[in-house]
Amino acid sequence: MKILIADDSRVMRQIVTRTLRQAGFGDHDLVEAADGKQAVDMAVAEKPDLVISDWNMPEMTGIEVLRQLRAAGNNVKFGFVTSECTPEMQQAAEAAGSAFFIVKPFTAERFDEVFSPILG
Repeated sequence: MKILIADDSRVMRQIVTRTLRQAGFGDHDLVEAADGKQAVDMAVAEKPDLVISDWNMPEMTGIEVLRQLRAAGNNVKFGFVTSECTPEMQQAAEAAGSAFFIVKPFTAERFDEVFSPILG
């Protein structure tokens, strides 16, 4: 399976990658996007099974990425790993079709709990 990690922070992409490995998902093919526009392009080109996105990114926000993918008929499993979390953000994510909303800081246990049902 292929996982797209979209975050404008290279360090955060590395932390997400490391945490995925710690949670037992290290054998999946991991690809990265450094901003929202790149995330849309990569989601189309790479056809990942899962997109893990930050909320606030340059070019396009994570919610804009999700909405654009859904508008184009792309139903990839998509969710957020973000430091901000308001009820409005969670409602917007859910309404747009987000599968999960993980708040930083996160643990390998939290990743396992969220991603095991998605990745098997």
